[in-house]
Amino acid sequence: MPNDNRHNAVIESVRPVIGMEVHVELATASKMFARCASPATIGGPEHAPNTLLDPVVLALPGALPGLNRRAVELSMRVGLALNCEIARETKWDRKGYTYPDLPKGYQISQYDMPLCYDGVLAVPPMDDRGAFDLDAEPTRVGIIRAHLEEDAGKLSHEAPGGAPIDGSLVDLNRAGTPLLEIVTQPDITSAGQAVAFCRALRLICRFIGATEGVMQKGHMRFEPNINCVLTLADGRTVTTPIVEVKNLNSFRAVAGAIEHELAEQPRRWRETGLEMGPGAKTTRGWDDARGVTFAQREKEDAHDYRYFPDPDIPTLIIDDAWRDEVLQSLPEPPLARLRRWHDELGLSAADGMILLDQREDAELFDEAVNRAVALGLPRGRAGRAAANVIGQHIARLANDRGVSLAGVGLSAEQIASIAAMRESDEIQAANAGRLVEKLAEPGYEDRDPASVAEYEGWLIVRDEAAMRGWIDEVIAENGAIVEQIRAGKTQAVGRLIGEVMKKSGGSADAKAVREELLKRIG
Repeated sequence: MPNDNRHNAVIESVRPVIGMEVHVELATASKMFARCASPATIGGPEHAPNTLLDPVVLALPGALPGLNRRAVELSMRVGLALNCEIARETKWDRKGYTYPDLPKGYQISQYDMPLCYDGVLAVPPMDDRGAFDLDAEPTRVGIIRAHLEEDAGKLSHEAPGGAPIDGSLVDLNRAGTPLLEIVTQPDITSAGQAVAFCRALRLICRFIGATEGVMQKGHMRFEPNINCVLTLADGRTVTTPIVEVKNLNSFRAVAGAIEHELAEQPRRWRETGLEMGPGAKTTRGWDDARGVTFAQREKEDAHDYRYFPDPDIPTLIIDDAWRDEVLQSLPEPPLARLRRWHDELGLSAADGMILLDQREDAELFDEAVNRAVALGLPRGRAGRAAANVIGQHIARLANDRGVSLAGVGLSAEQIASIAAMRESDEIQAANAGRLVEKLAEPGYEDRDPASVAEYEGWLIVRDEAAMRGWIDEVIAENGAIVEQIRAGKTQAVGRLIGEVMKKSGGSADAKAVREELLKRIG
């Protein structure tokens, strides 16, 4: 079909083609090629602008870069977690371009000998609750490369507080921070798949300690490369130019940018007639408020950057012993752990993901399950009971205090004990919550939960005479509700149960109270 007839062309189908470029700031104490502190270290404080500088970052004459071994090892951890090959020899290159936030006028990056390459990540789709659907077919996303470089600084186009200014402000604190750039094959075919990949990647990188992963701080930045294959009614196919949407720092932005581009690219083709080819790739920004992308610049090809080996950084040799040492340091992968919990413990993916946000949380849960099994619970019941204690009670305290689940302070032994008490109906759910709060107080780190619950009067009382006395009082005090129940409104018994529990201080067996109330009322 001639290009000038494109306005009337019938587009029968649009096939999305999406690859991802993800920038991960590594959580090292110092920068990639300099000794000054890095802003991306885990738990690090906020720093005033332009305070994390030294002669190397500022590119002062005579300042020479030195390689950060820890950054290399963290990159290897990510690469191995993504099933990548690790290069035997890897080198660094100078990538030339001039930005105000790049003092040297070039970036030290990797070109033809990346540290990690040829990997794959199998990503389950996300369900409606935002959890991985472990029963659905995963998407296999190929990893072309993961190369280690330095980050640039940051430009602000408004004054602190948001006031407009003439010009821009440059903060070089981020300049030189170790940055791992992960580049995928174009194996993703929807915004949902892209978000699932980004979530899985963030989970992995946080779990293995490679990054703190706070996207609002720029620890991870996502750049989808999006185009479409249009099938026309006459059988011809048209491939639209690739658009790279830059520096997205939320999953919502990733989904929004992809969905917008997939809707816009067929319209742009009708308007411009441009198809994929050399020099056709462009970069666009994302306007979160308006929900649209906007043009930035044409994308450079590799030759435009004038790559050449950095003469100040020698080629790095990675032998089997070093690679194996890093491999042995990796924990069980989070997605594999989620699958194990699902298969062995019957834990839903939604419940499991609460426990996966931090590696220390996942390990606390696994140890609590083992301790509960040692107390006599079958493994499946132990897993669900421990997950309930953590998800219902510890998670609330963690959220209130702004700490991890493990940071609340309960030990695996204490969690297992509470789980066992709940499974044997020794304590009500509400009192289990009170017990968790008590054990999280200073001075209770090593206290036995059963002893504390007994001292506080939180254990279920199975004194039948006492229970009958409480029930007699409640029936006598709530005649109207009793008559409603006799008339068939049995759900009203819940109010009477609540009154009995108040009189017992929460120590009565709610199940037994219900049965006795219904029996007495008839």
